[in-house]
Amino acid sequence: MQTANQTELNGTVLPGNAVIRAEDLHKYYQLGETRVHALRGVSLEIQRSEFVAIMGASGSGKSTFMNMLGCLDRPSSGRYLLEGIDVSKHDKRALAQIRNQKIGFVFQGFNLLARTTALENTELPTLYAKIEKAERQKRAVEALSLVGLADRMQHFPSQMSGGQQQRVAVARALVNRPAILLADEPTGNLDSRTSVEVMEVFQDLNDKGLTIVLVTHEHDIAQFAKRVLVFRDGKIRKDDLVPHRPRASEILKTLPTIDD
Repeated sequence: MQTANQTELNGTVLPGNAVIRAEDLHKYYQLGETRVHALRGVSLEIQRSEFVAIMGASGSGKSTFMNMLGCLDRPSSGRYLLEGIDVSKHDKRALAQIRNQKIGFVFQGFNLLARTTALENTELPTLYAKIEKAERQKRAVEALSLVGLADRMQHFPSQMSGGQQQRVAVARALVNRPAILLADEPTGNLDSRTSVEVMEVFQDLNDKGLTIVLVTHEHDIAQFAKRVLVFRDGKIRKDDLVPHRPRASEILKTLPTIDD
């Protein structure tokens, strides 16, 4: 009998509250006769409802690690468990299923379809999940409402600001009700105020229980997380809790409004 904190999908089920568990992850690439190490024995746990920021210079291993978490790549050795499922050895088809069911992605580029409304853009992942039309629309409406765009559902990307477009991208990532949200430089294309607005959305979602892992090179963005990991040379060199993290909603009160 499974407990509330156990999940099964063609894999080993392990108890516990860790949404993410990495066990001695190594990743290397063979370039001719040269073996390039991207990860060198990474082990950690991320618990349910954590908000973790990942930082590190180019080539530090943070992007490779993010690809592992997103089931976009597999380790050369070690294990990665997502909600207790050992996904390390799954084939591409199984990994695609896991990505669709359990992981929401937000990227630096909004990747919205230009001739498609916010509601239709948000619905897209549910098509691959083979969800019925009425349920697809219901979920898309709920997701857009969560990110504060209940009044923009019929707008096209060209009719929205950069911040609003990123909110649509976040809603699209939420529509299949994932276990984790992975955000890769989500504020990279945004101005300072809009970046804080997006972080306000992330903090609100995290307050509601969503587990978020964010990659950023900006210290002022990482400070909104609860925990910060710093990668260097394929290893985690720092793993610190943020003792006095600011609330994005409070910082917004001190920033000038930028006209769209």
